Formats: sequence, structure tokens, C-alpha cells
Amino acid sequence: MQNVTQQTHNTSPHDTLLTKSLSAADYVSTHDAMLARTLERIALKKEQGLRTPDELWIVDHNDVYTLGQAGKEEHILQRTDTPIIKTDRGGQVTWHGHGQLVVYWLFDLDSIGWSVRNLVSHAEQAIEDVVNDCLQNSSSSISDNISAHARRDAPGVYLYADTDTDTDTDTDTDTDTDNDAQVQNTSLDDKIMLGKIASLGFKIKHGFSYHGIALNINCDLSAFNAINPCGYAGMQMLRLADFLTIQKEPEAQTAQHMHNSLSYEQVTQKLIDNIAKRHAGLIELRAIAPK
Repeated sequence: MQNVTQQTHNTSPHDTLLTKSLSAADYVSTHDAMLARTLERIALKKEQGLRTPDELWIVDHNDVYTLGQAGKEEHILQRTDTPIIKTDRGGQVTWHGHGQLVVYWLFDLDSIGWSVRNLVSHAEQAIEDVVNDCLQNSSSSISDNISAHARRDAPGVYLYADTDTDTDTDTDTDTDTDNDAQVQNTSLDDKIMLGKIASLGFKIKHGFSYHGIALNINCDLSAFNAINPCGYAGMQMLRLADFLTIQKEPEAQTAQHMHNSLSYEQVTQKLIDNIAKRHAGLIELRAIAPK
């Protein structure tokens, strides 16, 4: 059964971002509702000149494979009991399911002054910010020298390991994601890519975006074995739970264990807060590394 909660997220005195949460959500009904809302917003703007609040839909999907608008079925390697749905976003085939955080961005890009490239970059950098913050503040030694980065040649966010272990780690890197002037070293020449932790795919209709991003937190990654994730044969998919402790049942944990770990809900809130600040213009885009 699908459960829905909704809240208003105040991002600035002049703007509002609505947040809607859906759990155990079937893909088709969720997509249909998202498209209907987008078409309604387009009509209100065109016909009545009304600007409606932008929305973030935070979704916990039931297991599903989705194939993008130009997706090739050859990237589906094995048919399973999990449904395969053709959808209207960009990109190839991916999987959604429990333990994966899906965030749909229903934004009026023209009203907030974003190009499509801005949207993609904000999405990737929001994921980078949150994943790096989680890794850098983790007590697990597994996360040492691991960092999240986007790539210009392949949309999404990937985890990299530093190859130079002698590098002084006591640098001026700022882990405060609220700092607009934060600058990160985006050179990947001295790093080894471990795999992909987050995917993204959007659809733009009359200047309005929908669809969005998917971050693997503590999901079962075996579902990706049946596909070439996002069309890349052999792409290793990763999840945050393999690099730091994700609480399964917070009420059953000791105080010390909770201090050294994060819950799915805490990671979700970090991402919502980062996106909301970007939407309000409080976090600016960092320079994008050249190809």
C-alpha cells in the first residue's frame, strides 16, 4: 500500500518548495501522478499566468526496472519477475527499489532561472555534497580516501579512491555544504573509480522538469546484475551502506552506535536540505571540470 506525506519547505522569504513523500510506491501510478501535476502546472502558467510552487517528491519505490525514452532493450540482460516499464525520461535502463532514495524534481526551470545543464549540475553536486559529507564524517576506516564525483562523460555520481595515500589529508577542504564559496578539486587523474552510487534522468516539458535522481543507500544491489546499468556494460553499482554504517532499526541501537552511524531518513533529510538551498539560490554551482 502506498503511503503519502507532504510538507511545505520554506527555502526563502520569496519562495516555497513543497516536499511530498511516498513509500511502497508503484512506478506507473507515481509516474502518472507526476506527469499530471506537471501538465497542470504548465496549463496554469500558460493560461492564467500563475506560478505554482516547485515540488520534490521523495519516493521509496517497489521493485521495478525502467527503460528511458531512447532506451535499448539489449541492455536488459535477464528477464526476472520484476516489472520492466518503458518511461519518458532520458537515459537507458535502471532499477528502483527499497533502500534506494529516489527524488523527483518538479521544477519550473524558467522561473528559477536554471538551464537544463544547471539542473543536471545541481543534481549531481547535491549528491556529491551529501555523500562526501557522510563519508568524511564517518568513523569507518572503509570510507578513508573515498570521495564522490560527477563525470562529464557519463551522467551520475561515482565513488573514487585516492591512489596517492601519502597525500596530507589535513587540508583546507570545507565539508560545510552550506558554504557557497566551497571549491572542490575535481581532477580525477589521481583517483581510481570504484563504481556508481547515484543515477539521474530528467524529462523537460515546456520548461518544467520532472523525474530526477536515485541514490543507493542500503538497497540490494543484486537487482542491477540483470541489466547494463544506465547502458554501461560491466558498470559496478555501489551503495552508501558499504562505506559507512546505515542504521536499520534506530530504536534498537545503542547511543554510541547511533553516534557513529546514519539512518536512511537522515541521509534523505540532508539531500532535501541541500536541494532546497540550491533551489533558493543559497548554494551556487561549482565550476564543472572539463572533459
